[in-house]
Amino acid sequence: MKKTLFIVLMIISQMFFAQSDCPTAITVCGNSGISYTPSGPGNILEDLGGCLSDDENFSVWYTFSIATAGTLTFTINPNVFADDYDFGVYGPNKTCGTLGAPIRCNYSGADGPTGLNLTTVHPAVNGQWSGFMNVLPGEVYYLVIDNFSNSPNGFTLSWGGTATLASPFNDPALITNPFIAPGLPNANPANPNEVVVCTNPAVFNFSTLTPGIINGNTNFTVSYHYNTNDLLTGDNPITTPVSVNITDTYYYSITYTDPTNPNNPINKCKQTGEFKFKDGSIVATDATLTECNNNNEGTAVFDLTTANVTTIANATKKYYPSIIDLNANTNEITNPYQYLSAGGTAYVLVTSEFGCTDVAEIKLNFYPIVVVTEATLRSCFIETNPSTGLFNLTNATVNTQTGTTKKYYPSPTDAVNQTNEILNPTSYIAPNGFVYVRVINGNGCYNVAKINLIVIPPVYSTVLIDKVICVEDKTTLDAGPGFTSYEWSTGATTQIISNVTVGTYWVKLKTGDCTSMQTVKVFASDQPVISNIEITHNSVTVNATGGTPAYQYSLDNTNWQDSNSFTGLTRGDYTVYVKDAYDCVPMEVNILVPNIINVITPNGDGVNDVIDYSALGSRQNLVLSIFDRYGYKVFQADKTNGYKWDGTTNGGKKVPTGNYWYSVTWNENNKTSTPIKFSGWIMVKNRE
Repeated sequence: MKKTLFIVLMIISQMFFAQSDCPTAITVCGNSGISYTPSGPGNILEDLGGCLSDDENFSVWYTFSIATAGTLTFTINPNVFADDYDFGVYGPNKTCGTLGAPIRCNYSGADGPTGLNLTTVHPAVNGQWSGFMNVLPGEVYYLVIDNFSNSPNGFTLSWGGTATLASPFNDPALITNPFIAPGLPNANPANPNEVVVCTNPAVFNFSTLTPGIINGNTNFTVSYHYNTNDLLTGDNPITTPVSVNITDTYYYSITYTDPTNPNNPINKCKQTGEFKFKDGSIVATDATLTECNNNNEGTAVFDLTTANVTTIANATKKYYPSIIDLNANTNEITNPYQYLSAGGTAYVLVTSEFGCTDVAEIKLNFYPIVVVTEATLRSCFIETNPSTGLFNLTNATVNTQTGTTKKYYPSPTDAVNQTNEILNPTSYIAPNGFVYVRVINGNGCYNVAKINLIVIPPVYSTVLIDKVICVEDKTTLDAGPGFTSYEWSTGATTQIISNVTVGTYWVKLKTGDCTSMQTVKVFASDQPVISNIEITHNSVTVNATGGTPAYQYSLDNTNWQDSNSFTGLTRGDYTVYVKDAYDCVPMEVNILVPNIINVITPNGDGVNDVIDYSALGSRQNLVLSIFDRYGYKVFQADKTNGYKWDGTTNGGKKVPTGNYWYSVTWNENNKTSTPIKFSGWIMVKNRE
């Protein structure tokens, strides 16, 4: 922190220079005390006059200006009591060539202090003391102090009274800001401030301290010196950069220059101080950072700020990709916390709070990569969803290094970003495809491996197919060769099972480690159905549907024919048999070939007067229909008219003599109510 430079006493000690003459008198600034040891009469033997008529001995000259009116006193106190010190005051506003007699003078001839005091009134002299002076602002005086004893012992001078002496350093019109002592406070408050340098020894430009010391005040300058003698005389100022070290003390002097009066006495006033240099050099230590070459991408993110390159508190660091960039202050790494690099080296410029710098190299290394290999897992299909399998992902050997952990993801992006983690890797249901495993080692490095997932599909028999058999038959089922084992729903464990009746069966077929269950059905063949039978005179035509053609037909269940017609039959009862291609138990229908009537003579003689099919009245839906040659139905006989026709129309009118067609239809009284149609022609002869 900065330290305000207060107005201090000017200490003048052991001077052996030309201040022993009036023209080079030392300017007293403010009421500052003085310590001095005169060593001779100077280069000019002034005529002191008054009580000091003898020649100068060991003398020193001072000049001072009055700032505020009042009384003025001073005390000259010998360092050795036995020394005899005399003095003379000249002025006001005299020059060295026109001093005249002193206005105050004391030649005591006695040992001990002397000077002006308030108890003695001029012109009286009270032994060693003379009377005080009443002074006014702007007056300038000279003071000579002479060691009559010519001893090598000095004196101190202190001021009293109500007046103040002029100094630019206590004039608020001249000093608007406090002067700031250079450097930092010493750890020992009794020692000078310390200016930090970055090398020891260091070449230092003292002028760089000046703006801070002056602190914005105008018409002030600063000079720098190696010793107090040069400091007070202004000789040998340090004006160019020079080599300094931390063991020596250096001095500075602040001087005011009146811009309107170069001869103003206060221009000779000085405010002085001292300082030392402190070695602030720093050493930045090279460091190494090691990060993960994650997913073997060839790069890693480094936090350069974690490199331990210095232990200096409050140091600032700037990072660069190359030493060339560092030296040129180009391409600074602005986000050293997340520096993406392919490895190599970065450089850091370390700057202490005092501005001292050093450069450290940061090596950027990679941890050994996590070695992974692609793996494949196979799983049997899930029976309820054959396109999927149940996988234990932890069984995939993707890494053999010890100390690794694994996490599983559905995509490589998820594996890198650690999103959508598979939380049930030991029982993962999936179709054919891939999953990805993030393999992490003890350093936190990872690599991503792919796991191929293969669902082993069900393997079914290509020869085991559904069968159709007659319901009364049995058959064999063959699952075919090539399977590791067979397990039938019947309990059989053979490839083929026999004596299989109609029903539904399953067989578990094992191939490798997987088992497929295949279902097979044995169906009863559909029985053919006799849809209808047409009887024409002595012919019977059997129509069949259903079952599996081709059909075969029989009237005795022994002799079979492909044709569905039987001819040359006489009237009477018959049984018709039909079977299909499965040759199962045939379907059978009992039929009647009725009596054939071809002529009626409805003349009322009781012979052939009607067609009468009442004998078939027990059949279902029995109907006798009569058609003329144009196909117009002229009559219908049914239950209401006794299944008889007497040659009349439905209106009771006799039909003309001629040929008519008739048909008799009914349904046999069997479980299928087989439709029967008997047709033929008849001649009607009406006699008038």
